[in-house]
Order: sequence, then C-alpha cells, then structure tokens
Amino acid sequence: MKKFLLLKIIFFIAVLILQAFISSAQPNQLNLSDAVRTGLNNYQSIQAKRNYVNASAALVQNTKNQYLPDVTASIQQAYGTINGQYGAIGSFGGGSGISSSGPLYTNQNWNSAFGSIYLINTNWEFISFGRLQSKINLANKQLMLDSANLTQEKFVQSVKIAGAYLNLLIAQRFVQNAQSNVDRANYVQQTVVARAKSGLNPGVDSSIANSDLSAAKLVLIQSINNEQQQRNQLCQLINIVPDVLFLDSNYFASTPSSYNTSFPVSNNPQVEFYKSRIDQSSSAEKYLQKSINPGLNLFGTFQGKASGFDYNYTPALDNYSKSYFDGINPSRYNYVFGLGIAWNIISPAKIKQQVKAQGFVTAAYQDEYDLISTQLKDQLILSDQQIENSIKSIKEVPIEYQAATDAYLQKTVLYKNGLTNIVDVQQALYNLNRAETDRSVAYINVWQALLLKAAASGDFDLFMKQVK
Repeated sequence: MKKFLLLKIIFFIAVLILQAFISSAQPNQLNLSDAVRTGLNNYQSIQAKRNYVNASAALVQNTKNQYLPDVTASIQQAYGTINGQYGAIGSFGGGSGISSSGPLYTNQNWNSAFGSIYLINTNWEFISFGRLQSKINLANKQLMLDSANLTQEKFVQSVKIAGAYLNLLIAQRFVQNAQSNVDRANYVQQTVVARAKSGLNPGVDSSIANSDLSAAKLVLIQSINNEQQQRNQLCQLINIVPDVLFLDSNYFASTPSSYNTSFPVSNNPQVEFYKSRIDQSSSAEKYLQKSINPGLNLFGTFQGKASGFDYNYTPALDNYSKSYFDGINPSRYNYVFGLGIAWNIISPAKIKQQVKAQGFVTAAYQDEYDLISTQLKDQLILSDQQIENSIKSIKEVPIEYQAATDAYLQKTVLYKNGLTNIVDVQQALYNLNRAETDRSVAYINVWQALLLKAAASGDFDLFMKQVK
C-alpha cells in the first residue's frame, strides 16, 4: 500500500513537471488587444502626430506671449571722427550710414575720440482691436485640429491592426486547410496508384490523382505566401520585426455577445477631425479679417550718451579727449514716452482676396465633412447587413461541413471497392476543401462585420470589449 502511494506521488510530481515543461516550451500568444496596444505605442505616424500636438501647444503659448511688450536694451561703444556737413539723405533699401555729427569746418580733419550710447526702448501694443485675440483663437483651433488628427490616427490604426489580425488568422487557417487537403489528396493518390498497379482501375486514374495532388500543393504554396504577406502587414502596423506569430484561435469558435451601439456617427474620430478642419479654417478666415485692424501702442525710451568730444569742441580749439573712459562715461540723458496708433489704410484691399480664398477653403472642408459623414452612415447600414448575413452563414456551415465529410468518406470507400470512379472522388475532395474554407471564414466574418460597425460608428470599444 505504501509503495502504491509512493508511486502515485512520484507519478503526480512527474506530470506536474511535464506540464510545466510543455507550458514553458509553448510560444507566447499574441492577443488582439495586445497587438492594438503595441501598435498604438510603437507606430511612427502616431508618434509624429503626437509631436505635432506638442508643437501646436507650444505655439499657442507663444501666441499668447505676443501680448507682452517689446523691451530692447542696447549698448554701443565706438571710436571715430565727427566731421559735419550740410546735406539731405533718406533711408533706402534697409541700409544705414554713419551717424557722426559735429561742428562744420572748412577742411577735413581726423580728430578722433570714443563715444557711447546706452538705450532702453519699450513698445507695447496694448490694444489690437481683436487682432491678437483672433490669432490666439486660430492657434487654439490648430491645436484642436492636431489633437483631433492624433485621435483619428489612433482610431484608424486600431481598426487597421484589428483587421490585419483577423486577416492573418484566416490566412493561417487557410494554410492548415490547404495542408489537410494535400494530406487527403496524397492519401487518394496512394490509393489510386495502388489500385492502378494491380489493374483494378485504369492507369489514367493515377494521372488524375497526381494532378490533384500537385494542384493541392500549389494551393498550399499560395496559402503560405498569402499568410506571409498578411503577417508582414500586421508586423508593420504594430512596428515589430516580422516573425512567426501565434494568434488567438478562439475567434473560430465564438461570436460577439453584442452588436448594438448608441454611438452617433457625428462622434466618430474621423468625422470630428473633418469638423476640426472646418473650425480651424473659419478661425483663419476671422483672423484675416481682423488683421486689417490698427494697433494702439505705448512707447518709451530712456537714453544715456557719452562722448570724448567736449560740448564746446571745434577743430581749432582741439578740446577733446582720446581717453576710453572719458568716451564711455555718460554725461547726457534723455527720455521719450508717448502713445501712438498705426494703421495701413491699404491693408483691406490686400487682405480681401485672402479672406475670400479662405472662405472657399472652409466651404471645401464642409463638403468633405458631409461626404465622410454620408459614407460612414452608409457603411454602418452595410455592417448591420453583413452581421446578419454572417450569423446566417454560421448556422449553415456545420451542415455543409458534415455533409462534405460524409460524402468524402463515402466516395473514398466506394472507390477502394471499385464502386465509383475517380471523378466522384475528385468532386468529394473539392467539396470537403470548400466546406473547410467556409467553416473557417464564417466565424471570422462575424468579427470582421462587427469591426466594420465599430469603424463606421466610431465606437471601437464595442469591438474591443469583446476580444482578448
């Protein structure tokens, strides 16, 4: 009795160790929810649009800072002559001359000294008659547009990843079905060849069986190629190195528990993005209209000036100093402050066509908004129809598969006993392969139809709450 109990304990421990080993040897499964999460974290276009949002947020703050006054501090120290001469000159092309000034004298002289100027200048446009506020509003609308674009990109990317995941699931199942079909065709071929060699069936049957086996292998190769393409597509969307992926196969045996959503199409992230474009364009139009307004400015200047030339300097008296410190020690101060208003009276004529053009852009965005709304509403109707049709298909595929399996077994048995021909076996083989394909696709079609509804309504949680 004790030996039996000891053997039982050893057997139980061995089973646990074996299970742990098998579990550790199994590859990690990639669930659909993990694939979506990985894609949202890794995909470069989402990261780029997130940076666009950050840039727009910084520009909003920068636009608000435009209300702050301009304060310029300047220090200049120079060394040179101060010969004076009568004459007029005007500024042209942004150039500037030498601002030396001094007493007039009959001849040129080269007396030189240091001079300096210290300046603080302030200018504050404290009233812009709505121009600055409209610019801030435009910056905020751009931020909202970039945020809506990021939300839309994440939504669209999620739908793409989920669709690619389901497509890869089907592709992998097609490979399995194609392999099963190759195995069956190989079994039939071996049976046919054996009977043809023994003279029980004509030799042409073996040629037909060989052809069917080659055709099945070609379908397997095509299925593998398609699976590799779908796998590569999914790996691109989630930004991982293309490799063998082990997906959740429960979707082949289950259906969603809910197909209803109260999410209006107007809340779809794609629709909200197009709405944000309209708002941004309308804000740009208002900013252009406000840009012709004048500005009311407060300005002030405080200046200190020093010179090595004395106040009563003349070339004849020669009363100036070449000392650097005499030239940088200010001895004269001035200040100016005041209020000013400026308005470019030609600006309305310049801005008019820009406002008109922006109005056309707004109208174009409105047309595109109406288009995407209509398309999504139609897609929502189509998704409900596809859900209904897919559910009907699920009820039919078990009947088709069972009948095709029975027919295949029957025809192969009859052929072995010389009671039917190779053509009947071919047809049964084809019907069974089609039934396997229909069974594989039926359940996934329901999930794809639900995904289509989630994409059309914008309620992606309707899909994600029912997947792993």
